[in-house]
Amino acid sequence: MSAMATRRAILSSAAGLAAVVAHPVKAVRHAASERPNILWLVSEDNNPYVGAYGDKIARTPTIDALAKKGLLFRNVYSTAPVCAPSRFGILTGVYPESCAPANQMRAAAHLPRGIQTYPELMRAAGYHCTNNAKTDYNCDVDPAAIWDVHGKDAHWRSRTDARKPFMAVFNYETTHESRLFKPTPGHVSPEMVNLPPFLPDTPGIRQDFASYYNLMERMDGQLAERLAELEADGLADDTIVFHYSDNGGILGRSKRYCYDEGLRCEMVVYVPPKWRHLMPAAPGSEIRTPVSLIDLAPTILSLAGAKKPKQMRGTPFLGSGARPQRYAYGMRNRMDERIDFQRTVTDGRWRYIRNYMPHRPWGQHQAFEWLAKGYQEWEQAHIDGKLSAVQDRFFQPKPYEELYDLANDPHQITDLARDPVHAAMLAKMRRVLDEHMIAIHDNGFIPEAMAGEGWVASRDQRVYPLKEVMELAHQAASGRADALPILLRALQSPIEIMRYWAAMGLVIQGSNAASARDDILAQFDRETSPHVRIQLSEALANLGEVGRPVATLIALCEANLPWQIRLHAFNVLTFIGDRARPALETAMAASNDSKVFIKSAARYLVLKLTGAYTPSAAVFDWKGGD
Repeated sequence: MSAMATRRAILSSAAGLAAVVAHPVKAVRHAASERPNILWLVSEDNNPYVGAYGDKIARTPTIDALAKKGLLFRNVYSTAPVCAPSRFGILTGVYPESCAPANQMRAAAHLPRGIQTYPELMRAAGYHCTNNAKTDYNCDVDPAAIWDVHGKDAHWRSRTDARKPFMAVFNYETTHESRLFKPTPGHVSPEMVNLPPFLPDTPGIRQDFASYYNLMERMDGQLAERLAELEADGLADDTIVFHYSDNGGILGRSKRYCYDEGLRCEMVVYVPPKWRHLMPAAPGSEIRTPVSLIDLAPTILSLAGAKKPKQMRGTPFLGSGARPQRYAYGMRNRMDERIDFQRTVTDGRWRYIRNYMPHRPWGQHQAFEWLAKGYQEWEQAHIDGKLSAVQDRFFQPKPYEELYDLANDPHQITDLARDPVHAAMLAKMRRVLDEHMIAIHDNGFIPEAMAGEGWVASRDQRVYPLKEVMELAHQAASGRADALPILLRALQSPIEIMRYWAAMGLVIQGSNAASARDDILAQFDRETSPHVRIQLSEALANLGEVGRPVATLIALCEANLPWQIRLHAFNVLTFIGDRARPALETAMAASNDSKVFIKSAARYLVLKLTGAYTPSAAVFDWKGGD
């Protein structure tokens, strides 16, 4: 066995790695650095299914050893429960909802020239920056332009000057959601796992959990190999190592959902002895105050001695500028072909969620997500009437607000938002979230492809008066009967986004809007905005007006229109049930559309309209990639 192979074998064990972390080899150091090197080991789709976090089933010796000699962050949250918006926030230090459509899953937001990414800022500070290899930044930035070296061969070893500090990123897709689509054998078997109470006990769900544990073990071994390279190069005592996940997990009700399972990540940071003055606590400590992935860019700039630019909203959690945060914020808008809108905040003890589209269930069928057996079996149990009330809630409409006590209800089962005992906490978290949304200029109320979308355009008050929109959206989403006159007045607004949220409110009112049928029809006849017409069509369909509204939705699915408008129309057709039957031919024609989201939405609609749908029906064309 070669020396390197022997070293890697040692590092694959907890004891071996702990020894290296405690006593890094110094003999082959290339050069002393005035500033630390920074190594990011980024894994995909991970909740803290990690031994260091107290998980007794997990086999993660590498992460556990880093935590023992470094810092374990107990309450770390992504800005979105899915990768692309989350990665936008990590790259820029800007909340994705501040720069729409970066808040949508799989979009191409325009990054204004004045916003520099963290690798650009680190390079300006004198760092050699490499990325291996995932980008998925949800914006129009050119990866080749912001990194010194980018791609599958990118490595700190590409430095030509060993005196120059490096910032190296390695991304591991081992635990990506797609890896659940076939079983992964290993030390953990299905009968060993413990299921949360919101999931039914089915073979597929048990297998998903077992596979996830086994994938975590594989990923942990890959981290050990990378750390062995660092040690072999004599750089371990000059390098601060971060291991974190890009968003929460992939098991039922996690990825895409604004619960802890979707937003809570794992993160451990090892700081070598010579740099421990940059740590906020002693080695082996746990940090329990909230940390957001939006804080990553400010943190490494602090470590590099570089100034944080104005647009970055996060706060360093290491370095001279470190200070604890009180809250972490999260969001959801469109996830692939399904449209929803949620905002959330947590202080690590309480989680508050606001649902701006409460008429849509949590469990909207999403073609890629439903490739997992667990989701298929969960929905089949719902169809068969075999779920408890707690498990069936996933397939029901949402309340406008949710509040959970994470200390006593970690699975977020008991919603306390309507409990008078917790009225003060609800009011506090409601206010905190409102202030945050105003402060970051949240673009999420703007549907895709509507005027005003984006960092610059959304700041035009004539197009997007955010405070007024937020108040109207509150009236709309609350669904109260006394909001109807407010919605009808806003329906006459000259501002498109105001009319859109008035129409959304009329959809949420359902049959309670019957007294306003004539007013809705009159506005439908004169409305020119396709986004507003889509919402009015659904409101009218809810009131029994089928002919013209459905014909309008069909017309707005035509291939010559922007895909974002088409997708909105397909989503509404899906949720009006059999009333969408005249759209069958249109949906069949779009079932092989070049845009995957249109294709998925159309195929699902065809299956539903023809009665051929089952939860295991193939909708997404998956060939084994991500």
